[in-house]
Formats: sequence, structure tokens, C-alpha cells
Amino acid sequence: MIAEWRWIRADLRARRVQATLTVLAVAGIVAALVTAATLLEEGTNPWRGLFTRGHGGHIWIHSKDAPDISALRQLNGVTEIAGPYVSAPATLARGGRKVPVALQEAPASLPKVATPLLVEGRWLDPADPGGVVVERSFAAATGLRPGSAFPVTGLNGATHTLFVKGLAESGDQGFYPEWTPGLAWTLRPTLTMVEPAPGRTETVTGLRLADPEDTNLVVQQSMTTLAGQVQRVSTWREVRASMELDNRLLGLLLALFGAAGLVGAALALANATGGRVLGQLRDLATLKSLGFTPRQIAAMLLAEHGLLGLLGLAIGLTAGRVITTAALQVPPSLTQLAAIGLGTILVVLVAVWLPAWRGGRTAPIPAAPAIPPHGRLSRLARLALLVRLPPALVLGTRDAFTRRVPAILTSAGLALPMMMITIGLGCWATLDDFTKNPAKVGQAAALSVRPGNLTADETRLRALADPAVTAAYPGVDLDALVPWQTRTVRTRALGTSTAPYPFHVAEGRMFRERGEAVAGQGLLDLLSVRVGDRVRLTIGGTPLIVHIVGRVIEPEQDGEVLSFGIDTLAAKDAVPPHYFALVLTDGADPQEVRARLQGLEVTQAVNPADRLAVIRVIIVALVVVLALIGLTNLLTAGALGRRDHLRDLAVLQAMGLTPRQVMATLVTGTGILATLGVLAGTAAGTLLSSTLIDWEGHGSGVGAGIGRAPTPAALAAAVLLAVGAALLVALIPARRAARARVPVTAG
Repeated sequence: MIAEWRWIRADLRARRVQATLTVLAVAGIVAALVTAATLLEEGTNPWRGLFTRGHGGHIWIHSKDAPDISALRQLNGVTEIAGPYVSAPATLARGGRKVPVALQEAPASLPKVATPLLVEGRWLDPADPGGVVVERSFAAATGLRPGSAFPVTGLNGATHTLFVKGLAESGDQGFYPEWTPGLAWTLRPTLTMVEPAPGRTETVTGLRLADPEDTNLVVQQSMTTLAGQVQRVSTWREVRASMELDNRLLGLLLALFGAAGLVGAALALANATGGRVLGQLRDLATLKSLGFTPRQIAAMLLAEHGLLGLLGLAIGLTAGRVITTAALQVPPSLTQLAAIGLGTILVVLVAVWLPAWRGGRTAPIPAAPAIPPHGRLSRLARLALLVRLPPALVLGTRDAFTRRVPAILTSAGLALPMMMITIGLGCWATLDDFTKNPAKVGQAAALSVRPGNLTADETRLRALADPAVTAAYPGVDLDALVPWQTRTVRTRALGTSTAPYPFHVAEGRMFRERGEAVAGQGLLDLLSVRVGDRVRLTIGGTPLIVHIVGRVIEPEQDGEVLSFGIDTLAAKDAVPPHYFALVLTDGADPQEVRARLQGLEVTQAVNPADRLAVIRVIIVALVVVLALIGLTNLLTAGALGRRDHLRDLAVLQAMGLTPRQVMATLVTGTGILATLGVLAGTAAGTLLSSTLIDWEGHGSGVGAGIGRAPTPAALAAAVLLAVGAALLVALIPARRAARARVPVTAG
């Protein structure tokens, strides 16, 4: 065992540069995967980042009076307590709208537990008692900014004009409007001024736990300890669920990219290890002649190259944690680190096992030279001769396939990353299509307006008076009881049977008569029905039988939505309409139209592309990872080609080929493999892109028909960049080989 470790140490010292490059390649891949996984979780479910930075409370107890804090501190698992704080309901009157808001007491200095994360403006100041700090998502929905007036009305009917001092985020309450009412922090004297009656307020107390998994147990203990004082309880799980986006598409994309990255890393490691083993044949043969068994040699090689991979893994995990903590202020979860670490370990061991096994089979002939195999010219080389290419290019074409296995590994190592890059471009093109054509995802109406204090007819006329509004479709959203299900689904009555809302029908046709409907894929799957079937529902106690005549792309409610004309509903449910969906003229700015419709309760539709905007960042980050893998493969292929054809280089130099021609020979050999890999990967990615997106759309309930292939311009640019980068990387070992003076007798 001592002899084996001495040989490993001596070999690593003799090849420090190659060993360092292997370690850095693995470390870079792992660090990028950790960063991408953390970024995905932060983008699709920002709760963890907000909760961690704000040191939030796991349990929030709402009680009529202030609870016994000493009793709560004694509960098993409770480490810190936030509050108790007084909270009062109020109504914000702004722009003709009346919105419920919860005013919550906050100290003059930011608390240590459940800290609001100030993102704009300033915190509360006792010298300015009329100030409030508004939760960011609520401020965005109501158009509030620092300095805006904040007129609120208490339950006693008195109106008070406060002012917004700042905007803050919190991991203790979900985003508005999914989580209502809106939240605003203010000082205790200000809250008492708005709501002076103690009987109309409640007390909120936050508990921070040592182990979040003890939440249910602590809630039960709290209910028992406070003995009937508790009005309601909210937990971190509810807040996390309310903030979480439907990240299945992103999860699938990350899983595909991660798997491709690990497989690509395996190919790169196998290629690098194989090249190292070929370069060590003389040493391995000498060891065999000294009595080393094949198992010992294979174990040595596995240990040597496996240690390099594990060292890269440790560095990558550390770097990934440092990067995510510094840039995102959120460390990666232990689950992410464990999954990436375990996957990388398996990849490293599998990648180096085969070359190590082949190294153990080396013949015990100390003088065995590592000469590349010779044989017939490949078809590509014969084609190069037929078309009379320059000698340097013909020789490079021949050299590309001298060693079949490394050539296949090199091309596959580029094809796989290129395939995933092409799929990423397809996802990008799909998001662009969502943005340019929102009607294809059920959002022909950019705005919706609610009557509020006006009648339905007055609201419709005021909306149509705007020159940018082309149509106003009356709408009613109701929950319907599904037969044989202990749950309800969303039904949307929008437009009429004779003038239906312009849904994008992916299958079947639009409804044209009363009793006809279109459904999302999620609803069809839930009820196990198809287009053409009839469904019986119960809406507001009234049975309703509808004929499903089409399937639409439905991004809301996981596709579990049934849509029909408002005249299909019973009169008691259809009149008056709850809102009007406004379709705007082409090129109209929804923000400007919304600003002109002053006095109306106007809501702007959220495009799915906006909710999935983080996918673009993920694509860019993972493209960098895949590019790193591909470039590592190319460097290995170039170095292996230079070593394999050392004799040929000497002969070429003796024949009078210039250094530039020698360099062209080596670049051509590597460039052909790179071009084949890039073209194969691009073709496979183009074929799979739309299929994978549609498959995920079907599984998530949105429905198939949303996938878009990358544009020809994007594909051409990607191919040119990939091939160009490959040729530039191939120049590195080629320049060194062309400038070196190699003796003809080199072996």
C-alpha cells in the first residue's frame, strides 16, 4: 500500500498542471450547479431567502389579548419570540379603490426576530409618527411609493392621512393579493390613533423554533397553554406555500441540465483519465514487470483520479456555498448539497473506473511505446483527398479518427452540452412567445376592471370610452362542486355564447351555444374526460351540465378551469358581472390605459413569462456550466492528439511543413470532432425542445401546444459561437506543438 501511495504522489507531482486543470474543471461544474440550484429555489420560492435574512418566526399566534410570554418561552423548542405586537384592521382609500389593510405595531428600531427587510425608503421614526412602512407586494399592487399619501379609515369611520416612509419585504406573510389583507407597519401611537378601541384590535406573537419540524407539536402546546385565547394560528409552511410558484417547468429544466452536466462531466473526466492512462503506459508496464497485479494498478489509477475528482467536489461545494451566501445571502440547502455531492461522486467513480481497468490490463513490457493505431483512412479523410483539400487539412481529417473511442467521447462530450443549450434556447423562445402573444396563453385581455361603487353598465361604458379599449367582456368567476370529488374547481363565465372571449383553442373549437364550454388540460385530467364529453357540475346549489367542445391553454389554477359564456349560468349567478375583461388595441400600453381609467378598480394580468423570468437567468448560468464542460473536453482532446501524433509532427517538420501548416493539421483534427458534436447536439436539441416543453405543459395542466423551437437565427448564432470557441480552444495545444522542435526519434 505504501508503494502505491508513493507512486500516486510522484505521478501527481510530475503532472501538476494536468491535475490542477482536472480539479478546477470538477470544482467549476459543482460550484455552478450549486449556484444554479440555489438560484432556482430563490427565484421560484423566495420564502426561504426572505425568512433566512429576516430571521422570521415559524409560528404566528393571533389572540385577542397579549399572551403569557413567559409561558410561551417555556415551550419545548421555542428559542425566540417576536412581539407581542398589536394589529388593527383598516381600509386604505386610494384612486377610488377601497382596500383592506392590516396595520401592525412595530418598534422604532428594527427587531432582531421577524425583521422587515427594508428595500426602499426609511424605517419608522418616532419624530414622524404619521409614517408607515408598506409590504412591497402590497405597495406594488396599490401603486404606493415612499412619500405617497396613505389615507386609512378605521372601524369607527374616522379617516387619517398617513405617509409611506418605506417599502419592506417579509418572510412572515405571503405576497399580496394571494395573502390578504395588505400589511403595513407603524408605530404604536399611530396605530392607536387609527383604532383607539382596544376591543377592535388583536395581538400577534411570533415564535421561532430550534427545529421547524416541531411546528405542529408547538402549535398544539401553544393552544393548550393559552387555553382559549388563540383566535387563529399561521405557520411558516402556509407562507412558503403561498409564495411558491409552479416551478415544475423550472425543476424539469434544472434536472435536465444537471443530468446533462454530470454526464458531460463524466465524459470529460473519462476522456481526461483515458488520456492520462495512455501517457502512463510505459510506467504502468514497468510496474507490471515489477510484480504489480492488474487489480493493484487499477486501484492506484482509480484512487489517483478519484481523489482529484473528490478534491474538485470539495472545492466546488465550498465555492458554491460562498458564492450563494455572498451574492444571494442564502446558503444552499443541505438537500441540494447532498444531491449534487452524491451525484458528482458517482460520476467521478464511474468516469475513472473504465480507464483504470484498461490501465490494469497493460502488458508487462517496459519499452512498450504508446503509438496510436493505424489502419484504413476514414471515409471523411478519403473525401478530403477526393476534393483535393490542402495537405494539412487532409492530414488533420485523417488524425481526427485515429483513436475511435476518444473521438467518440470528444464528439459526445460536445453534443450533449450543445443539445441542452439548444433546449434552453427553446425555453427562451417559448417565453418570448408568451410575451409577444399573450392571447396564446389565455391572456387576450391585458386588464380587468371591477364595478366597485359603479353599476356594471356604467363600468363597461367608462372602460369602452378609452380609445385603446376594443372590447369589454363581462365575467364571473365561481367555484363549482365536481361530481365524485371532495373538492371544487374554478369556473369562468367570460363573454357570451354569441360573443365569446377570444380564448386560444389548442384542440377542438370555441363554444358557440349555451351549455358549451372549453376546459384546461388540468380539468380534463382531473375529471378523466376528453373534448366532446359532457360534465355535470353544481354552481351555487344549481346543477349545470356542459358540453366540453375544446381545450384551451390555461396557465391558471394548474389548468383546472372550465370556461363558458356568461349566458350559460343561471341568472342569479350571472347578474351582475363581477368584472369586465378589457382587450386593448395592438401596441397599447396597459400601464397607460390603467392610469387613464382613474376611479375604477383595474387589475393588470400577470403574464406567465413574467412569473418564469428567472428561467432566463437559469439558462444563462447553466449554459456557462455546459460550455465549461465542452471546453474541458476539447482541451483534453487537443492534448491527447498532440501526444498521439508526436512522431507525425516530427516527420511533418522534417518534410518542410511550416509551423502554421502543422498547427492547421492539429486544429483540423479537433475541429472536425467539435463540429460533428455541435451539429449533432443542435439537431437533437431542436427535435426535443418543443416536445419536452409540451410534455411538461401537459403534465402541469397548462396543456400541450406551448412549446416553441429556437429561431433559425438563434440556432445559427449558437452553432457559429460553439464551433468558433472550439477552434480557438484547439489552437492552444496546436500552437505549442507547432512551435516545439520534436526530434524524429521521439517515441
